[in-house]
Amino acid sequence: MADDPGGRDAAADGGTVARGPALSSRLARSELVRSLPFWLPPALLMGLFVYGAIAWNGLISLTEWSGLQPNPAYESVDLSQYAALLSDPTFGTAVRNTVVLLVAFTLVTLALGLVLAVLVDQQVRFENTVRTVYLMPMSLSFVVTAVFWSWMYNPEIGLINVGLRSLGLGLLTQRWIADPQFKLGAVVFALVWQFSGYAMVVYLAGLRAIPTEQYEAARADGASTLRMYRRVILPQLRASTTSAAVVLMVFALKAFDFLFVMFGTNPGPSADILAMMMFREAFGKTNWAYGAAVATVLFAMALAVIGPYLYVQYRRGEL
Repeated sequence: MADDPGGRDAAADGGTVARGPALSSRLARSELVRSLPFWLPPALLMGLFVYGAIAWNGLISLTEWSGLQPNPAYESVDLSQYAALLSDPTFGTAVRNTVVLLVAFTLVTLALGLVLAVLVDQQVRFENTVRTVYLMPMSLSFVVTAVFWSWMYNPEIGLINVGLRSLGLGLLTQRWIADPQFKLGAVVFALVWQFSGYAMVVYLAGLRAIPTEQYEAARADGASTLRMYRRVILPQLRASTTSAAVVLMVFALKAFDFLFVMFGTNPGPSADILAMMMFREAFGKTNWAYGAAVATVLFAMALAVIGPYLYVQYRRGEL
């Protein structure tokens, strides 16, 4: 067969045979190339301003950059900032408070959300209203929640102490957010109030996804309500628990603005967390490298929370 400039081949019998489309034509018609205008710009922006910023922060944490230097000295990088963190008692306290806040807030919120979901699942009246009321606090920002609970915890005019006094329980009144003994617990309680509705909705969706035949079979076998939930229902809520726990732990790590509004930049050792320490070191003391090292540790904690969940989701083919 002879080549034809028009894009066809001459056959042995004098006819022509159509050639396949040129490579450039196939690329132009491919879904990948046609979708480039939709995903490439946001991917480039995210790569620059998110992942690029994370990488730059990690690099800064290996330098000695402080507010007295116009630019970090990249010629000498080492782990001296991280060595200083390990010997800093403030860092140890912040790590402890961060872990306590994360664990206590997540566990209490999940437990309360599960109880609320079970109660709402009993076909209560005004179910939609109840769900809206419990979910509404999550629509508030941390700033609004912090202002609200700062007033609630006020030792003189706060609703908590005023209510206790009106009930003749004045001995139980406390200086809630001024007393180091109650500071972190007060933060956990306020955050549980804000996010328990979210956990309730997640668990309620999981409960509604369980076939009613399983409830009926358990009752037919003579299982009590407690035994039915423990042996039949709760094991099927593992996916709901995992997804809700990951979201709640991420919010716990992002509680900086809540504590900042409530306590300022120095909440004291009883309520200091890594995000607060990072802000104080980087923007209060202009110790950029040290603050970047704290931020890197906080980022590693976030990866430790999200990474296993994303890996499991990937193995299941859900990503």
